[in-house]
Amino acid sequence: MIIKNRKTKETDITISLSINGVGKSHINTGVGFLDHMLESFSKHSLIDLDITCKGDTHIDDHHSVEDVGIVLGSLLSQAIYPVSNMERFGSANIVMDEACVSCDLDLSNRPYLVYEVNVAGKVGNFDTELVEEFFKAFISNAKISAHIVALRGKNKHHIIEAAFKAVAVALRRAMQKNERVGIPSTKDVL
Repeated sequence: MIIKNRKTKETDITISLSINGVGKSHINTGVGFLDHMLESFSKHSLIDLDITCKGDTHIDDHHSVEDVGIVLGSLLSQAIYPVSNMERFGSANIVMDEACVSCDLDLSNRPYLVYEVNVAGKVGNFDTELVEEFFKAFISNAKISAHIVALRGKNKHHIIEAAFKAVAVALRRAMQKNERVGIPSTKDVL
């Protein structure tokens, strides 16, 4: 279990993470929909998470969502690099009723995000544009290359939840132990 704190004028965040977990989580970001997505992410990635965020949600949820992505991504980076004895690549297509979202990722130590999930508006009180902000912050700070693509869907909640689950399952598969691969790069370092 590793822990990180980050305090700014906008947010005060503490996250603990174990990549060798069982998918247990205790999450309180002050943003209910984000809590739900991160609980699902934890469950399906098998990463144990404890997240607390006190943010300026009286303004809106932007700072809390983005900053949680920053801290979570930087902790994941700390936990996995340098990559050794892991598969490195992972992919998943996740179906939620009419929605299907694909994630392909590489534990490359080089951040890159392709995000093609076009959901506009709100889910409850949550601004759906913040999902992209979360993934930008998370992927950049985790130093992962990821392509997150909505293949189909109409229900915004289903599409977004399928995206979080697709990233979780692809990440779980990429982090899968494999002693045979050693350092999974011809450069001998990731």
